[in-house]
Amino acid sequence: MITLFGNVVRGFLMGAADVVPGVSGGTVALVLGIYRRLISSVREGAKVLGCGLKFDFAGMRRAFASVEWTLIAPLLIGILLAVAALSGVIEHLLENSPVEMAGLFFGLVAGSVVVAWGLLEIRDLRRWTVLVVVAIITFVVLGLRGGTSDDTVSQIDDPVLWAFFFAGAIAICAMILPGISGSFLLVTMGMYGPVLAAVNERDFVTVIVFVLGCVIGLALFSQLLHWALVEHEATVMAGLIGLMVGSVRVLWPWPSGLDSTELGWFTTPVVVPIVLAVIGFVVVVAIDLVSARIAGKDHIDTSYLPVD
Repeated sequence: MITLFGNVVRGFLMGAADVVPGVSGGTVALVLGIYRRLISSVREGAKVLGCGLKFDFAGMRRAFASVEWTLIAPLLIGILLAVAALSGVIEHLLENSPVEMAGLFFGLVAGSVVVAWGLLEIRDLRRWTVLVVVAIITFVVLGLRGGTSDDTVSQIDDPVLWAFFFAGAIAICAMILPGISGSFLLVTMGMYGPVLAAVNERDFVTVIVFVLGCVIGLALFSQLLHWALVEHEATVMAGLIGLMVGSVRVLWPWPSGLDSTELGWFTTPVVVPIVLAVIGFVVVVAIDLVSARIAGKDHIDTSYLPVD
């Protein structure tokens, strides 16, 4: 019973990290000492879904039995509790302190850039080219969105239902990638605010569609991610770094926080966003240093990804 409660607490901490762009719940799991067990169960869970899509019911039963449910179930409960408890607070802060929150997110993602750079083991011309090209494309494409709504938290104004499905399918990929969080991907897609709003408004249809996207995305993309990380690890990391660098267009606090992709000079408030950015940066780098010490290595661990 104590172990189950402890896993609920661990899940809550992971969920709290997942709600904030720039902090990886997987990294928090590593700090808490459950990363390998978690990823092993995620792998088996992906096998369950993969076998289901192929109508291999015997394989589904075997993979389902291999999932460590005494870990996964309480973790999921903790994560859901964290999302339910914190999403309203973050939405309120985004509505009332958009510049300050953008500063915090900017610092968190800047810290993630440093972490991802440390994971990039090959820094040749090819990887530099990938990094720069992806950064420029991301910067330009995000600039095409412009200001999207009068409501600060609604990055995309009233997205269609299927957009939540694809947002979930893409964001879940960050679960098995180091140095990048699912919330960050939602921010760059303009779906962070709408997802928070759906949770806070108890829009269960939208939330279920988003969760289904996460489930299907994990089942479909795990093989592709495995191949990409095993065969082209450095190129993938260079692309991720470029994506985060280019996202400054969304995360730059001035003039309007996450509500606009316009880049402006420092305007009031100035001090608080900068302080929050520094705090966010230090937190991410500190978490990474702790997790690296626990893991005892500084490269991407691809052994947990499905290979069959």
